[in-house]
Amino acid sequence: MNRKPVLVKALFTVEICAIKIINMATDFNFSNELKGQIALVTGGTKGAGKAIANRLHAAGATVIITARNKPEQDDAQLHFIAADLSQRQGTAAVVSEILKKFGRLDILVNNLGGSDTPGGGFAALSEEDWEAAINTNLMAPVRLDRGLLPQMLERGEGVIIHIASIQGKLPLYESTLPYAAAKAGLINYSKGLSNEVAAKGVRVLTVSPGWIMTESSERMMERISKSSGITIAEAAKSVMTALGGIPMGRPAQPEEVA
Repeated sequence: MNRKPVLVKALFTVEICAIKIINMATDFNFSNELKGQIALVTGGTKGAGKAIANRLHAAGATVIITARNKPEQDDAQLHFIAADLSQRQGTAAVVSEILKKFGRLDILVNNLGGSDTPGGGFAALSEEDWEAAINTNLMAPVRLDRGLLPQMLERGEGVIIHIASIQGKLPLYESTLPYAAAKAGLINYSKGLSNEVAAKGVRVLTVSPGWIMTESSERMMERISKSSGITIAEAAKSVMTALGGIPMGRPAQPEEVA
């Protein structure tokens, strides 16, 4: 049997597909990838949230950011809403303002998170420490989803992204156990929600970054250093070890995650 014609035909097909892919990459304008889309990034004034907001805006989206305090430098290209999302009334106010002003939301990035718990392990943690961590890292996304998901389901489209953490599986038990527990809950909640709404046109995704160098993580290094009686450099090394090691030998920058 002469296989040459079959082989030539296969190679020709591959070549045509390659040309189509190249043309698509050439013709597609990534700066307009999200043109017409409305996105919300919680905790969008600093760190990874700020980097994510800037990336979405660069792709053409109308971007709303939230935080408790107004950013030091105003960015007229981003729409800012002041709110404490760890409180039920804060999430309700954000949902109300977005739907009133924009009429809908296409992309929800639940980025807000962090921990201010003291070092010293389980015994050093108070009831208030646990409540604060769970309200910020788990209940804030749950409440925003509950307020903004219905209009996505009604339209049959939308994206919800939950920014979790590597600590959802590798907790820093001596310093941020409530945060880690809340992020583990967020990961499982996100998976369950995805299973429920995917068939209705809404994608629910989870991103679990490793250690990101932000102002919050710098404060965490200071707390670990103080509570453990070690240097900040030693604290950083202990965190990298606890997180399973970082091959590059450093935490990620916010822009690398965005």
